[in-house]
Amino acid sequence: MTQKHIILIGAPVDCGKRRRGCLMGPDAFRTAGLAEAMTALGHTVEDIGNLAPKPVTVTPAKNPLVHELAENVGWTHTLMDAAQNAAPKGMPIFMGGDHALAAGTVAGMAAHAQAQDRPFFALWLDAHSDIHTPETTDSGNLHGTPVGYVTGRPGFDAYPPLPARVDPANICMIGLRSVDAAEHAVLDDGDVMLVDMRMIDEEGISAPLQTFLDKVAAVNGMLHVSLDVDFLDPSVAPAVGTTVPGGATVREGHLVMEMLSDSGLVTSLDLVELNPFLDNRGETANLMVDLTASLLGRRVFDRPTRSFK
Repeated sequence: MTQKHIILIGAPVDCGKRRRGCLMGPDAFRTAGLAEAMTALGHTVEDIGNLAPKPVTVTPAKNPLVHELAENVGWTHTLMDAAQNAAPKGMPIFMGGDHALAAGTVAGMAAHAQAQDRPFFALWLDAHSDIHTPETTDSGNLHGTPVGYVTGRPGFDAYPPLPARVDPANICMIGLRSVDAAEHAVLDDGDVMLVDMRMIDEEGISAPLQTFLDKVAAVNGMLHVSLDVDFLDPSVAPAVGTTVPGGATVREGHLVMEMLSDSGLVTSLDLVELNPFLDNRGETANLMVDLTASLLGRRVFDRPTRSFK
């Protein structure tokens, strides 16, 4: 694999939901040896530390359930800028923090792709579709809204204007198994590529992923991967406040990452929803580091072509 300059960006976002603990995520990734794993693979690593949300004043949300709107908007400003600043220098890895951070990271990377005159794509590895808006969410937790924001859905007036809207047809969601009725209504009529756990059970995980990667490669696209801990089954990744049974296995997770590595298409990565307070002696943090290593070139075997005749 081509050696990369990895830029680690700590995003201790803990305002996208009410259950606290994700603010410890970035340091848990550091403790689990994320930088060391990248260096061992021959990449150079720069850790710019943990960022902070931009102080902003916003009009209260129309939906009274919305939690910590101003802080979420502040983080979106910060991470949108951070993505655009880091992307020309290397491959940003955003260490979260809850999934609300993706409003900023995805918007910023889409803006970078636009500046490079290349199509932008996003792979959403998650149990949830996160395509709510502040007006449609019935929990008020804004970690369920970043896809809604980056695709230009209405209701995000408090947020910064999108520098580049993400085309829903350029998004693939893999691992879905908890989607609200309001989200179904949007997704059923839309162009997002949806791969739920039933499809994975019936067809496997590699075929739909390869279809999406072929689409990205055909137009020389830039691919952002947003990896939520709850993409994985909670039996192997317990450190998440949104556990949904029936998720991806460790083997499926590594297969996805190795295919992404083989593709050479990934230009940025989110690692989100790690809540170390809920972990079992670092089990989930270590697994997420191992998956990231697979994405960046770690292999068990090189798998040369062999003749058995």
